[in-house]
Amino acid sequence: MIKIAIDAMGGDNAPAEIIKGCINAIANEKCKATLVLVGKEDIIKQELEKYKFDPSRIEIQNANDVITMEDSFNAVRLKRESSMAIGLRLVRDDAVKGIISAGNSGALVAGATSVVGRLKGIKRPVIAPLIPTKKGYSLLVDGGANVDCKPEFLYQFAKIGSVYMEECLKTKKPTVGLVNIGTEVEKGNQLTKEAFKLISEDKSINFIGNLEAREIPSGDANIIVCDAFVGNVILKFMEGFGNWVFGMVKEEFTRSITTKLAALLMKKGLKNIKSKFYYNNKGGAPILGLKGLVVKIHGNSKSEEVTSSVFQVEQFVRLNLVNKISSKFET
Repeated sequence: MIKIAIDAMGGDNAPAEIIKGCINAIANEKCKATLVLVGKEDIIKQELEKYKFDPSRIEIQNANDVITMEDSFNAVRLKRESSMAIGLRLVRDDAVKGIISAGNSGALVAGATSVVGRLKGIKRPVIAPLIPTKKGYSLLVDGGANVDCKPEFLYQFAKIGSVYMEECLKTKKPTVGLVNIGTEVEKGNQLTKEAFKLISEDKSINFIGNLEAREIPSGDANIIVCDAFVGNVILKFMEGFGNWVFGMVKEEFTRSITTKLAALLMKKGLKNIKSKFYYNNKGGAPILGLKGLVVKIHGNSKSEEVTSSVFQVEQFVRLNLVNKISSKFET
């Protein structure tokens, strides 16, 4: 039996949307796992009373404390009885096969690294979100775990990302691009120049060279490699740009009766575009390179993202993702 822990108290919409997402997951035939809701037991039970569900598919692990978005990166160490800390220990002890959390990103990465631990040979774990592109979705590594990187970290991100894309997203020989200020080999700072050399020397990586930011939406690179400072800027820019574009479209289409009629005719197409840009049905961002499965979902996640993340983690377990990554770094 596969058990997956859920940080029921993490995120802006906890516990209501977190629990709703869990109920929707176990109601779907795609999900065979049992879900362990970690958090304040009385609050969780009160929320569960709103639903009809198979009680054998839901367990509760009490946690008296909560890590907030304002807490420091070492909150897991300081708040040992928090839902996030207890959930991570369940992964470490193999009581569950993975954990999903919408909580504090810094605390989750630091806590997962110290509690669950890194795989042998992995220098830094990496947050790996998907971002929409012209050709579908590309994997961004690193999306938020390592602001200050060494060249060998970026090289490992490319290697880890390649395994993930091949095994989980079934992309054959995924292409890898290194984010830089120009496509020429000599462009960039010391970090990118040295990382370029390391990645290009590993023939198991399908490296296509440097990648300028304007080329990211093309989807030519299945895997986009950068440090977390650059990666987070890319993510936040895309999110802000999307909000601005859709806000502008809405404003233009509500100017008059004529534009409202045009919007009605284009409603399905606009909805399709928006659903691709806001991809809550794709699951969360796994923190790859750990001894267990840890998935970060947005702090403002609604039930749909929780549900898709449950499917995602169960797939990771069945695909034996952790061991497949580990095998690429055995010495």
